Amino acid sequence: MLPGRRPPHDYLGTVLGTPDPRGLARFYAEVLGWRIHSDDEDWATIAPERAHVYLGFQLETEHRSPAWPALEGDQQMQMHLDIEVSDLEAAVAAALRLGGRLSEHQPQEEVRVLIDPAGHPFCLYVGAPEEASQTPSTGALPTVE
Repeated sequence: MLPGRRPPHDYLGTVLGTPDPRGLARFYAEVLGWRIHSDDEDWATIAPERAHVYLGFQLETEHRSPAWPALEGDQQMQMHLDIEVSDLEAAVAAALRLGGRLSEHQPQEEVRVLIDPAGHPFCLYVGAPEEASQTPSTGALPTVE
């Protein structure tokens, strides 16, 4: 552990650059079922209840969407989010309604690559049944009853 960290009180976050921090925060808050914690023109964050992790959205006025799949000479993807769901078809439909779009390139049959409103790729996938029973649901994307 890094010196100076004091779990469980310190937060760990992932930050995405975007020309619209508020809009992208609203998109992922709906996708993940998380609450918006800060909501400014240049910075927004979302987080699940009682957690020490967050997803941040930082204003980048010169934001260039990454190419997916990677193409020589284009802005390269530096990271992406993997989101486990219990019903892939329903989750994709919900993400599309929220403003995501389906990527033309789909490299795996059991995973769907979508593009968020700022152009970041993210993946939706169904976990193995034994994993699903151990993973708490966010409650945002549709689940199989």
